[in-house]
Amino acid sequence: MSTIHWTENHTHQSARWHSENAAPLPQRTVVADDRLKANDAYRQACEGTALLWRGDFHNARQLLQAMGRRIDRKPPRFSTSPSENFHLHRRSSSHRARVLGKLLVLLDDDYTLTLRRAPDVRQACLEAYGPEKGPMAVSLRELSGVIGAHQWRLKGIDVPALGTRIHPHYGVFAPVRGEYVDLVAHTPLPPATRHSSASSTAFDLGTGTGVLAAVLAHRGIQHVVATDISPRALACAKENVHRLTLTDRIQVSGPGLFPEGRADLIVCNPPWLPARPTGPIEQGVYDLDSTMLHSFLAGLPAHLRPGGEGWLILSDLAEHLGLRTRQQLLDAIQAAQLRVVDKVDTKPRHPRSKDAADPLHTARRAETTSLWRLIPAP
Repeated sequence: MSTIHWTENHTHQSARWHSENAAPLPQRTVVADDRLKANDAYRQACEGTALLWRGDFHNARQLLQAMGRRIDRKPPRFSTSPSENFHLHRRSSSHRARVLGKLLVLLDDDYTLTLRRAPDVRQACLEAYGPEKGPMAVSLRELSGVIGAHQWRLKGIDVPALGTRIHPHYGVFAPVRGEYVDLVAHTPLPPATRHSSASSTAFDLGTGTGVLAAVLAHRGIQHVVATDISPRALACAKENVHRLTLTDRIQVSGPGLFPEGRADLIVCNPPWLPARPTGPIEQGVYDLDSTMLHSFLAGLPAHLRPGGEGWLILSDLAEHLGLRTRQQLLDAIQAAQLRVVDKVDTKPRHPRSKDAADPLHTARRAETTSLWRLIPAP
């Protein structure tokens, strides 16, 4: 366990250090309050000093925004190379997270935040961090994410394909991009599922919130096994399955990728950008060596029933960024002794694809999300 140390009122104090994105333990921590100016806070944060906030909560949020504006005054220089722009963008985002992550708050034994005008964050922290283990220091930026995730969990996200809402948990990739959900909702099911509808089986690999498993059950698949390697995702999927009264149709299993047995349909929506994730949410987007993609392809032939199909849902954003080629994907499919029988495409509808100020706008605008229908090669 990492411990953060500081001096307050001439007394040495300490608390457990926690960072979801694995930020290193601050080497120096000082107490800060409402008297601290934004320029001084920004300078100290850039120098690596952590600022443990003891003032007003709303003032702390305003200070965090002011520090962010100072970062934005020095935008990175982008080039004409899409791949270089991607790496510059990642470096810039990492710098922002590192600097803003230096503004800290202290959570008490029961996750109480004892700052003036602070909200009650106990339930949000309990959901994100689990049972209390004593005082804990976290960045205000991370705590803001925990609070936002709690609101999403309460309100849910509307999924038109289900006609209801899915409730994501903290650290679980939320179905805010509906393209991949709609692909699974509207692509014709394999003949094997229609010929034996009473015993049709599907696997949803990397289920996350369980949304695709729910869509498959909604479409008439009688038995769906949803897997994930993340304990948070498994808990989230189980809760959503229970909420949707689908516990008799959907089995949540893991941690792992493939469950035992075979299925008529196996669906996987792996991370699409070959880069190292820096936190739990990013694991749904970044996979440095495309490990999940290759594991899905390699395991597919041994887990399909005769006449079954594998559905690979994949964005081509990495191709537009020059990080991966289409031939690499086709070679991986062939190496797994699979062949493509069809490909269904859709264009992005999320706001970032229309944001001309986004440094990756050209690639995002050209992006296509595809559902590749795969079967074992003869």
